[in-house]
Amino acid sequence: MRFASDNTSGAAPEVMAAVIKANDGYDRSYGADAAMGRVTALVREIFEAPEAVVHLVATGTAANALAIATHCQPWGAVFCHTHAHVAEDECNAPEFYSGAKLILVPGDHGKMTPATLADVLARTGESGVHGVQRGMLTLTNVTEAGTVYTPTEISALTAQAKAHHLPCHLDGARFANALVATNATPAAMTWAAGIDVLSLGGTKNGCMGVEGVVFFDPAKAWEFELRRKRGGHLWSKNRFLAAQIEAYLTDGLWLRLAAQANAMGQRLADGLAQKGASQRHPVQANMQFPEWPEGAHARLEAAGAAYYRFPAPPGREAARLVTSWSTTAADVDQFLAAF
Repeated sequence: MRFASDNTSGAAPEVMAAVIKANDGYDRSYGADAAMGRVTALVREIFEAPEAVVHLVATGTAANALAIATHCQPWGAVFCHTHAHVAEDECNAPEFYSGAKLILVPGDHGKMTPATLADVLARTGESGVHGVQRGMLTLTNVTEAGTVYTPTEISALTAQAKAHHLPCHLDGARFANALVATNATPAAMTWAAGIDVLSLGGTKNGCMGVEGVVFFDPAKAWEFELRRKRGGHLWSKNRFLAAQIEAYLTDGLWLRLAAQANAMGQRLADGLAQKGASQRHPVQANMQFPEWPEGAHARLEAAGAAYYRFPAPPGREAARLVTSWSTTAADVDQFLAAF
């Protein structure tokens, strides 16, 4: 009954086997390993992007911060949702690496809208040399509210940014979960919807620790390499990162893992609804925010359940529950019984 985060699960057996295999013998360092070439070929095939360039880092914060820094000048504004991960959970890393300012865009259920984005864009960059300039747009899919942007919604937002000649980034820490939830193709969710650079998550969905940064505009890839090295995120033994992401993307493993996480999230949401719980946001992937009457926290935690408590009105309790690739129906049903 471990629902605190999909980060708390282990690595998928296929990923661990690939890491162990990569430990045999010798290979070139700093991304010149043979596996990295295969990863690039996989990404280009899966995303239908023959010129895409992918580089690897070990953390999502590094992926987001370095991708943003590569696309935004220090006098620019990075437009993100009020509760985006880059705004609330990365200790100012995007600002540290880019020197840019985050400007928060409101929107219900973790999603900005063309109207809310247009309003903020109109109020930014209008004071000439004295004010912050428009810099770039970053979206999160799956959002921090557990909701999902469709490709159509992403296109509408990137169109607003492109009207101001702004590059667009997608924080895809749970990108596979978003794909499964929408039944979209990787291309439709990214470059075909106006995304220039993607943080391709692996760690939350069965990898040991690897994130890809995918450039659909290869002209920016060299600058990223320099920033990655200067920022201390170029791994010497890159083959261990590449082995993970190669196994992850091979034969659809990443989508099967995400499908299990999403299915268990829906099973949990359905079971809680039958027991009278409500949800703060639509349950669309593998993260949910239920509310219930007082008393359930004590029962659940006494039974060994692990999750994050959230603030709630008097007489109510609230939580964040996240299912992972390794969550089973038995885990969900045990939680529901304890509830």
